[in-house]
Amino acid sequence: MSWKGKWRNQYGSIVDITDDANRRISGTFKTALRDSGFYGQEIPVVGIHQGDCISFVAGGETAAGDAAVSYTGLLRDGKMETMWFVVADSAIRASAEGAPGKKEKLNWWRSISTNADTFERV
Repeated sequence: MSWKGKWRNQYGSIVDITDDANRRISGTFKTALRDSGFYGQEIPVVGIHQGDCISFVAGGETAAGDAAVSYTGLLRDGKMETMWFVVADSAIRASAEGAPGKKEKLNWWRSISTNADTFERV
């Protein structure tokens, strides 16, 4: 089975797997979500695959600081069913409503978000 090709999730974001040789994954990720720190960027993806299992990660700089996203999932019925985790180093916070925001490092327990995505071949 080849993982190579473009995969789109339910929000329109695209992972483009350009190489899947030797159980390794490489390519790019581009989010369609305007509220994502990665919006407007095409970020490199690296990972692994074994049979119907896949895991890949991407990272980059956002307006609020550094962030990384990891996807792990299975191929089922032609779809890549994944769980993802985003870790963000910092956030932009304001001291009061209307006050200017500034970058602040996040505590570990505030830095993680998670959810699920389903990718289908484009």
